[in-house]
Amino acid sequence: MNKNYARLHLRWRLLPMAVALACTPALAETDAQKIMGQTCAACHTAEPDGNWSRISHQRKTPEGWLMSIARMQVMHGLQISDEDRRTLVKYLADRQGLAPSETAGARYALERRLNTMESFESEAFTQTCARCHSGARVALQRRPAAEWEHLVHFHLGQWPTTEYQALGRDRDWLNLALDTMVPELADTYGLESDAWTQWQASAKADPAGQWRLIGQIPGRGEMNATLSARRSGDDLYSLELVGQYADGTALSGSGQAIVYTGYEWRGEIEVDGVAMRQVFALDGDRISGRMFETEHDEVGFDIRGARLQADSTQLLAVQPGYLKAGSSADITLVGAGLAGDIVLGEGVTIDEVLQRTEDTIRLRVSAAQDATGLREVRVGDSEPVSFSLYDSIARIRVLPEYSVSRIGGNGSSTPRVYGLFDAEAWAAGTDGIANTDDDYRIGIVPASWSVEPFDERAAEDEDTRFAGVIDAVTGRFTPGAAGPNPERRMSTNNAGNLKVVASVEEDGQSLSGSAQMIVTVQRWNNPPIP
Repeated sequence: MNKNYARLHLRWRLLPMAVALACTPALAETDAQKIMGQTCAACHTAEPDGNWSRISHQRKTPEGWLMSIARMQVMHGLQISDEDRRTLVKYLADRQGLAPSETAGARYALERRLNTMESFESEAFTQTCARCHSGARVALQRRPAAEWEHLVHFHLGQWPTTEYQALGRDRDWLNLALDTMVPELADTYGLESDAWTQWQASAKADPAGQWRLIGQIPGRGEMNATLSARRSGDDLYSLELVGQYADGTALSGSGQAIVYTGYEWRGEIEVDGVAMRQVFALDGDRISGRMFETEHDEVGFDIRGARLQADSTQLLAVQPGYLKAGSSADITLVGAGLAGDIVLGEGVTIDEVLQRTEDTIRLRVSAAQDATGLREVRVGDSEPVSFSLYDSIARIRVLPEYSVSRIGGNGSSTPRVYGLFDAEAWAAGTDGIANTDDDYRIGIVPASWSVEPFDERAAEDEDTRFAGVIDAVTGRFTPGAAGPNPERRMSTNNAGNLKVVASVEEDGQSLSGSAQMIVTVQRWNNPPIP
């Protein structure tokens, strides 16, 4: 394996956008087919109908096709240029991709939401497939039964110890995989689907234009921005981002994006000097997904957006999304085409309109002393956005409730994986009792942060001393350095098991919530789809 292939294997995090984005228009279909004939024909045979063995009988996301091509390079010595690889990913994702509805339940993997807790109805699927990698990796591809069977044999051929590992030694793993899982996968994730047929025939949204975005990032809070996309090639766009955080701090950036399969937006953009990636899904005049740092994909914004100059009124958010009963505050309504009457709901009064444009309405509002509960905010005929009125905070929930951070740095080839947390306030419902079914969400609130040992063993091992430190204001946890630590028992590394505590003070009331965080070792192979 030469150094280029080694880099492919060890530094997956550099691949998805660096490989996928091109600065020149995509090659014509005939040229893409020529590349396949030159690069793939050594192992894959041409079929009479113009298809290729194995390749033509699968459908995947852009990341899925990228992983397949990179695996051919790493494991089978495929020689292919970066430009040709970009072309093939685009060609295959456009013609053998997934419809939007087929990715809907598994986009967390594409968006690098690394602390997502998966749960599947099928226990066989959980034990056979989702015990080694995310179940989303399976859910983000489509194959006929014969191809799922090939995949089972590939697993045993490439990783012969699979059937002897956890949950494999106490059962007939191979026959379970072939006789139970192959039919289940072919039925659930078969190659042919009405959704894909209909998507191929449908009109696709034009990404060019201006998009109004709202987002939220742990430790920093809410932001809103305008993203301008200008066509620069075949499904290629140059990007300009201008916006601000809730505290008024400006943000800006520029970059480029490519759209696969008619809706899969992938971008590279530098925001205030930080390289970031965009993984969005286009849905007509709406856009959603995540924008995250290139070197730290755990650090990023949840993004929703609406097209400016669209025909409809689209309200994205009220920032902040809550107001204490009996108080006044400035709030911002963010959206597109914000024309018409403003409806804030019972018990909320508009004291003054501070600013009004088609995408931003700033208001000074007051809540009645007895106004509590959820309200539906509308502008004109927009869909409603929830707005919380509360008299007191009943409990604090730390998000995520369970997370993984990873040591790194200190000369390691892998960077640290931070822990990022938010304090989410909840109000008691009509029964006035916390932790009952009628509790309702207030929103993300400022908190003071600390860590404690999660259990007796963590206290004995002094995990709070060695595993890392948390910023008391932002809630960002920075794990310890990689490698053996001679100060620890048996010179072990800086792993740990911690309780993350958020403390909130309001009107003399002290509340706290906690979550568990595992600080563990580096992940050496970090593919586009975990």
